Amino acid sequence: MKTIRCLLTALCLSLGMAVPATFAQVSVGVSIGINVPAYPRLVAVPGYPVYYAPGLATNFFFYDGLYWVFIDDNWYESAWYNGPWVLVAPQFVPLYILRVPVRYYRAPPPYFHAWAANAPPRWGQHWGPAWEQHHRGWDHWNRAAAPRPAPLPTYQRQYAGERYPREVQQQQALHSQHYRYQPKEPVARQHHEPMSAHAAPPPPPRVVAQRPPRGEEAMPRPEPPPLQEARGAPHKPRPAQGHGEEKNRGKDKRDEGEK
Repeated sequence: MKTIRCLLTALCLSLGMAVPATFAQVSVGVSIGINVPAYPRLVAVPGYPVYYAPGLATNFFFYDGLYWVFIDDNWYESAWYNGPWVLVAPQFVPLYILRVPVRYYRAPPPYFHAWAANAPPRWGQHWGPAWEQHHRGWDHWNRAAAPRPAPLPTYQRQYAGERYPREVQQQQALHSQHYRYQPKEPVARQHHEPMSAHAAPPPPPRVVAQRPPRGEEAMPRPEPPPLQEARGAPHKPRPAQGHGEEKNRGKDKRDEGEK
């Protein structure tokens, strides 16, 4: 799978095509060969919006709200210091990560040794002319316009050893609760978007009063029972209005005839 992914990425680059998102990031379900049992000490790289971990025997960085590891010629990223890690294709690795000088790689691969320690690795030479063609001038930038380093997620210090959250959903919920930084790089935004769903519960649905169906509005409401009925008095049936009036008229006529 790894070989097929690399070949497809190289083919897309050689044809001048954008690498599909399905090959930009691939979740890694196995160990990538590192284990960080506790929150590491992170030091800012002078002049760069990037941190590195001088106490770890691996190429460990932090940039734009994500941890970055370079191991076995591959870049991985994660929102938590000990993974799980996600493989990132060369086309999508942020340039500020690639610009970090060689001296800040704690476990540089052998081919790094021939390069200047105070300059970034020669990624164009390593990844080939197709990558370099799509990243012309990547190692030249306005240092005065470089973004400020993202704040460190120091809340993760309390989650070490057995307390480290292993479930991705739990990591996302904790990260959204304690870390409010909004990333700027597309790859970092893509990673943080699913976490926003855990930031706050959705508002309760609004209860809207429903109008009665047409025709029921004109129907008279039932009259309340008489006061004496409400108090428990025996109910006396009331004669119908029309029947009582006819009876009274007949009685009046008989009285007039007798007179």
